[in-house]
Amino acid sequence: MLTTAEKIKVIMKRNNFTMTELANQLNCSRQNLSNKMSRNNFDERELTAIANALGCELEINFINRETGEKIEL
Repeated sequence: MLTTAEKIKVIMKRNNFTMTELANQLNCSRQNLSNKMSRNNFDERELTAIANALGCELEINFINRETGEKIEL
């Protein structure tokens, strides 16, 4: 399973987005974004901003570990 940062990188590649372009859209430095990506450390507000910048919707779900049932929020 891909980490959140890896998923963001896949979407960036599909949309021909560079790290610098995404950082500019988020009003942060490329270095700050790179650090967050390497730590895979994002809060919900940041993920929403990243999704918006990349033309995506953010969807967060709980999944029952025993049954695999996805519980949408």
